[in-house]
Amino acid sequence: MPTAWQHSGMRLNTLDSASEPTAANDWVGTSEQSLATVMVLAAGRGERMRPLTDRMPKPLLTVHGKPLMQWHMEGLAQAGNHDQLVNTAWLGDQIESRFGLNPDLPQVGHIRLRYSHEGKDFGYALETAGGIVRALPYLAPVFWVVAGDIFAPGFNFSNEQLAAFERGRNLAHIWLVPNPAHNPGGDFGLSDNGQALNLPKPDKLFTFSTFALYKKEFFHAKWTDMPEGNPQGKAAALAPLLRSAMDRDLVGASLYTGAWTDVGTPERLRELNQTQSAP
Repeated sequence: MPTAWQHSGMRLNTLDSASEPTAANDWVGTSEQSLATVMVLAAGRGERMRPLTDRMPKPLLTVHGKPLMQWHMEGLAQAGNHDQLVNTAWLGDQIESRFGLNPDLPQVGHIRLRYSHEGKDFGYALETAGGIVRALPYLAPVFWVVAGDIFAPGFNFSNEQLAAFERGRNLAHIWLVPNPAHNPGGDFGLSDNGQALNLPKPDKLFTFSTFALYKKEFFHAKWTDMPEGNPQGKAAALAPLLRSAMDRDLVGASLYTGAWTDVGTPERLRELNQTQSAP
């Protein structure tokens, strides 16, 4: 009988049980009951990173010998998030080939992966909001979202922060960072009581780090104009949804001041590998 995943058009991957680490097959992909508490965004083309991304998806480019997206995957698993979902489009087969369903990651062991292959399903990436709504049936009621092309090895995926967010009224909680040279004007404001603000420039704004916690209600069809699962494959940006929710005072925010790099150009990647020591 087809699974709910197959009915939606998304692919639920399976592996031969003989290749798995336990006789009970505890780590064969994800089950229909094990919703992912993490979504790693890995579908983008990475135009500014060309020619490096002509033959490799940007999240697989390495910093200190490790794929960019793996730094997040390990940090999230260390916090107990072993069920993770990755969306793909550009050269997405390489990501699944690299990690499979149950990668054994250094110091954290096996995690379970599920893939939302937007490129295979629609022929293009769905942008951030469209991709999240596409994956929404397989995400937990509260979940992390991280971009696979950000390097921030010291970021703390705090379970205490998650629990406080879960108890509160906010539908999203985002992390802001001091503005880097390539985004001097910033994106969003931050109130004294920890709410994100949709302010016009040139107000004091910070840059959105891409790290965020969301409740599934944030992506309800009444806000997104997309049914859960996004069966039409609508591409939609995240920023307008965040700004709308900020105007309703439903987005919390924290300022992160640790090392953080949007690895958007070959020069930034080279600088990371040459000047910053591995954690």
